[in-house]
Amino acid sequence: MTPTMRAQRFHADTKTITVEDVPIPEPGPGEVLVKVAFCGICHSDLSLINGTFPAMLPEVTQGHEASGTIAKLGPGVTGWSEGDRVIVAAGRPCTTCPNCRRGNFADCTQVKIMAFAYDGAWAEYTVAQAAGLTRVPDNVPLEQAAILADAVSTPYGAVVRTGKVGVGESVGVWGLGGVGTHVVQLARLVGAAPIIAIDINPEVLERALDLGADHAFDSRDEDLGAKIVEVTGGRGLDVAFDAVGLKATFEQALSHLTVGGRLVSVGMSDQEPTVGSTTMLGLTKKQVLGHLGYKNVDIETLATLVSLGRLDLSRSISGIVPLEDIAAGIERLERHEGNPIRLLVQP
Repeated sequence: MTPTMRAQRFHADTKTITVEDVPIPEPGPGEVLVKVAFCGICHSDLSLINGTFPAMLPEVTQGHEASGTIAKLGPGVTGWSEGDRVIVAAGRPCTTCPNCRRGNFADCTQVKIMAFAYDGAWAEYTVAQAAGLTRVPDNVPLEQAAILADAVSTPYGAVVRTGKVGVGESVGVWGLGGVGTHVVQLARLVGAAPIIAIDINPEVLERALDLGADHAFDSRDEDLGAKIVEVTGGRGLDVAFDAVGLKATFEQALSHLTVGGRLVSVGMSDQEPTVGSTTMLGLTKKQVLGHLGYKNVDIETLATLVSLGRLDLSRSISGIVPLEDIAAGIERLERHEGNPIRLLVQP
């Protein structure tokens, strides 16, 4: 192993990225060094570069959806071996906040997010906590395994944990990119019906139908409300997912909920939507729920579903770019070139 590796670096002062040689990190106690196989390009990565998300470090390696093989064990690590195929968790509990001191690491109030608070995996190697690793079944490709660490697990958490979608509940999904597409697939997996995809791109809407949506509507359609009412038997939506995060999508999704319906906000932006008057919110008993991330156990659940053929992610990988061409991959995602579900970096 050479003492240096190639890694992407984000420079906060200039909001620029480079690919350069940096020292290979050394795993500390309870940590492992992972040789990165693939790492996803996420919109949150773009949000750091364009300034929507504030920088936490002057320089950082981005990338938080990683799969690979263990290259080295840190002191005290047991239960893992070099060569094991793994998925890296995209966050670390602080271990010192009140929730962590109670053993509730999943609800850490000061969680450190990979690629923001510490170096990520747009690099040849990355360091990870052994306690946050998930083993990849032998029949699951590492390409698909990588996106389980956010692009699929975040929608899973939104559908199962935050939205608590039940069998037979009607679901609407605004925005059918990487997150929204997987919301559709997972909502179908848990028995939601009907599932309605809402977007402005005809090709994306057609893809949503192929992947499990029952209906697909243009969000600009003046008759959108009437169509949603018609296909839900006059009720409206039990659960709406805003996978875009804009004021327009948030407010439109909220407006099409039935009485007591839940809006799950998954997409993020710097825009500020409203929920209307407190009177109407109270009378309609609508709920607005914010969602972020997942629990590590969710990644294992999803890996099992993929391994058993219950969840098909074969169409989720829209392209792979070499690490040296990371700028081109970022630009492709920014321009929505080819309507990607998920692009991957391969070091």
